[in-house]
Amino acid sequence: MSLTGTSFFYTVIALAVVALVLPFALWSRIRGPRPLRAAGRALMLVFAQLTAVALVFVLVNNENSLYDNWADLLGTGDHVQKAVDLGADGTGGIALHRLPKVRQTFKEASGPGMHAAGGVRVTQLEGRVSGVNAEVYVWLPPQYREPAYRHRRFPVVELLPGYPGSAKAWFGSLHVHEQLLPLMRSGKVAPFILVAPRTNLLAGVDTGCANIPGTVNADSWLSIDVPKMVMDNFRADRAPAGWGVAGYSAGAHCATKLAVSHPDRYRAAVSLSGYNDPIGERNSLTAQSLALRNANNPYLLLKEARTPPQIALYNSGQPHDGYEAAVGLQQIAKAPTTVHVVYIPKSAGGHTMALWRPQMVPSFRWLTEEMGQSRVALRLTPPGPSNADSTRAALASGTASREGAARKP
Repeated sequence: MSLTGTSFFYTVIALAVVALVLPFALWSRIRGPRPLRAAGRALMLVFAQLTAVALVFVLVNNENSLYDNWADLLGTGDHVQKAVDLGADGTGGIALHRLPKVRQTFKEASGPGMHAAGGVRVTQLEGRVSGVNAEVYVWLPPQYREPAYRHRRFPVVELLPGYPGSAKAWFGSLHVHEQLLPLMRSGKVAPFILVAPRTNLLAGVDTGCANIPGTVNADSWLSIDVPKMVMDNFRADRAPAGWGVAGYSAGAHCATKLAVSHPDRYRAAVSLSGYNDPIGERNSLTAQSLALRNANNPYLLLKEARTPPQIALYNSGQPHDGYEAAVGLQQIAKAPTTVHVVYIPKSAGGHTMALWRPQMVPSFRWLTEEMGQSRVALRLTPPGPSNADSTRAALASGTASREGAARKP
């Protein structure tokens, strides 16, 4: 039974109801010696507690997409087949253009939100360079299947979840495809192909999206294997001009780091409540030593770069949760690097999906402009008015007021 499936959810609800009714029905009817009666009643109370905890966990997990399956929850999942030393550029000396094309079979993805807005597809990819074997989710924009655009290539945004976190969260919890679909149709947001690869590759630890010889080559998985697969199977723009990367929490750190490290692979990055120093996620492999921390800190990478990379960074955060890291990057950035900082007030909420969900639209509008995709977006009749500008959404997107956006913590 799937951890995130509807059947498991209803089973837990049913068990919780049974656990609630059981003491009322049997409390005074238990027969036998006094110790036996006490043990029976204690078991009913324990059963009620366990089912209540399980129900709360399922609700929280379904809302935030923390664990995708039982292997992730139990810490038994391992998606690394090999982790050889691939060198500084993560290619292992392989001429990537000479690799044969990757031909993948896709099927409909299952789970909350996966059938909305035209549906999300999934494939199991064996990374030829990274040695990672994991799933990748792909959503195609509405224009992709239209005859008028059958010869057009489309820009791509790679989506990275936090830790713990499932790639499905972008579709099931953040509803990114549902939010962007009408804006893509109206021409307000470019028709991006959305690609969400698994980032939880090792049991019980965050890879930090890094290459660590002998352990994992997560960087090469995300920046080489996944993009190659997408470009080989879809009409996708070539890197770096047509490629962006976005993430929240630990995924935000990864998005910024990948763009700073590989300006030849990404043109822009969106970071929602991210951090620079990997110690921001203590379960990260890159937080285990000072050398790894420094080698995977985008602030230091940008500061020490001989030539400022031609990338654009969108960094949003609250005081003590991403804002200071964003300002730090902005202060050291030199042209042609640009850093756009969005201040999110504490009143918008905490480090949750509810904070990041309203930021989907403004961040993708920014991507449309910064990646030069405005010319790609269709110029159709704008949609009617919506309630997207509610107080909470305005706060979380950093657009509540000019004063709030400019305020320092």
